Amino acid sequence: MKKFLAVFLGSAEAMDEWKTLDEAVRKERERAGMMAWGEWMTENAESIVDQGAPLGKTKRVNSSGIDDIRNELGAYVVVQAESHEEAAKLFVGHPHYTIFPGDRVEVMECLPMPAM
Repeated sequence: MKKFLAVFLGSAEAMDEWKTLDEAVRKERERAGMMAWGEWMTENAESIVDQGAPLGKTKRVNSSGIDDIRNELGAYVVVQAESHEEAAKLFVGHPHYTIFPGDRVEVMECLPMPAM
């Protein structure tokens, strides 16, 4: 089996729109979304290698120094599958973008480290 990193992404616009929802509506969607996410985790438990976590604020580090930035990364999970296509299919209809304000899930293979 190969390992794949799945990154949950969402635009700033989608998050800003989420914040404008009536609080009761937002809370109900959060509840429903967490239940659906938990069900997804249970249904796919055999494929999950690392259940991941939500991601916090970002700092960019480069030759110019350290800066606070905003990006679209929201969370991650590591799964295993026989193929890239099989791994991607695990995320069809995921609550990240069907209930929560996320836009998409990007799935990429974790390649072996080249020999030194």
